[in-house]
Amino acid sequence: MKVLIVEDELLIAVELDRIVDGAVHEVVGMVASVDQALAYAAKAEVALVDLRLADGPSGGSLARRLIDRFGIKVIFVTGNPNEVGYGLDGAIDVIAKPFTDERIIAALFKAEEALVTNMPTAISR
Repeated sequence: MKVLIVEDELLIAVELDRIVDGAVHEVVGMVASVDQALAYAAKAEVALVDLRLADGPSGGSLARRLIDRFGIKVIFVTGNPNEVGYGLDGAIDVIAKPFTDERIIAALFKAEEALVTNMPTAISR
């Protein structure tokens, strides 16, 4: 799968890159803002999205755009999972920081299944 990492903390972005690469997926970009993410969106099938980005608390609204406009499967990776709110519908998963490799890989597997089966995405609440 082609994965976009949307994270403004470089060390976390690099760690996500390592996990995605280790799971034999392709990282198409590591970006820190909404504008950068939208510039890469056409290349991605899945996006790992933080809520608080370089341009503020814009991850939720970005996720909504990625899902609606580009059909991207969104996985939130955030230190504030209770704040996801807007953007949650249609997302694959919400992962709290700190995260484990296994948790990210499991969410990527769910995204891959959703892509293969072309099923709408929904998080169990």
